[in-house]
Amino acid sequence: MVATSLVLLLVLLGISIPVGAALGVLGLILDPLYSMLPLTRAIGEVSWSTSNEFLLVAIPLFVMLGEILLRSGLAEKMYNAMSLWLSWLPGGLMHANIGASALFAATSGSSVATAATVGTVAIPQIQKKGYNESLFLGSLAAGGTLGILIPPSINLIIYGVLTNTSVPKLYLAGIIPGIGMAALFMLAIAIACIAKPKWGGEKVSATWGQRMASLVHLVPPLGIFMLVVGSIYAGIATPTEAAALGVVGALILAASVGRLTLPMLRDVLEGTMKATAMIMLIVIGAAFLNFIMAATGLTTALTQTITGLDVSPTTMLIILVVFYLVLGCFMETLSMMITTIPIVAPIMIALGYDPVWLGIVIIILVEVALITPPVGLNLFVVQSLRTSGSMNAVMIGSLPFVIMLIAMVAILAVVPDLALWLPRVFS
Repeated sequence: MVATSLVLLLVLLGISIPVGAALGVLGLILDPLYSMLPLTRAIGEVSWSTSNEFLLVAIPLFVMLGEILLRSGLAEKMYNAMSLWLSWLPGGLMHANIGASALFAATSGSSVATAATVGTVAIPQIQKKGYNESLFLGSLAAGGTLGILIPPSINLIIYGVLTNTSVPKLYLAGIIPGIGMAALFMLAIAIACIAKPKWGGEKVSATWGQRMASLVHLVPPLGIFMLVVGSIYAGIATPTEAAALGVVGALILAASVGRLTLPMLRDVLEGTMKATAMIMLIVIGAAFLNFIMAATGLTTALTQTITGLDVSPTTMLIILVVFYLVLGCFMETLSMMITTIPIVAPIMIALGYDPVWLGIVIIILVEVALITPPVGLNLFVVQSLRTSGSMNAVMIGSLPFVIMLIAMVAILAVVPDLALWLPRVFS
């Protein structure tokens, strides 16, 4: 039954059926094959109960927050400020790509929005400054992955809903690994550009006066981050209410720079509705599939089979890493999370792993899927921003950062307190 389900899913994805629809169709196929009862009659109840979760209201709000910042022009000023502070490092503006992505990730909650925003501003610099195109593009794709790790993160909300784990604790747990991930990305760039100095492009010089003056452009994203995350930990707002506060703050910022217009708001709402519709279709489709799998006994059988293997927690962690690395080559990140976490999380938690720590590890493994072919979303986002050139350049440039993501999982396995220290301090 497991093999049949996997083959059917790959076939549906292979014939280009949208992921959300493919998950729902697979549930419709499995029902008559393995159930004596007409489980499809529960699709209405499953859809309603899934989409009626209050915490999920934060998703369109965080999407809207990213859309406003993207269309307000604040991202370009933020990138220019980062370039003045980080361009002295080996690799020049590629460090600004990572720094700006980390800062934007602290406001948007979306990897795609992060990659698109920073990439739009940064890509013209490749030819102007003579950078190695492949590594530069890879840094943009990898920098975008920080959008789902550094809080506020849409994917951490999804994990919290699926596992009944505290979202505020997950947000705290993501801060240090997120900063560490950005540092590892920058280390990869520095090593590559020290080994091949020509890859680092033309140096960008800046005086201390220019750097200090540019700090004003870093205040808006930091202010949004403090407003959203700070309101949660001050006990003023829930994650959903904090997302709404973030939208209000972003609108005020857009108005302050004269970019809050009706055409801009129309584009923001259109982008928000498209992204939210895609996300919720995947959520509902995966919820229905998980319901069918649970009702037919597949989830229980699979869990019992794996726990019955009597493997050590460390071996199970290695299996988990390999599982997500392989699956990430075939499935989009959100659908992969929603489909697998209800099965994977209970097994790992039963082996003694902390659910908060596990959430951060799974998010990092999902980040790998964002920059691995053939369905890595960030690869397509960065490629779409170019005027010419093949996808191969983006894929090759992403490889060093894939290695760093896997290294971060190993570091968290050895030093779990990187993720657990802040939640423990503030609990």
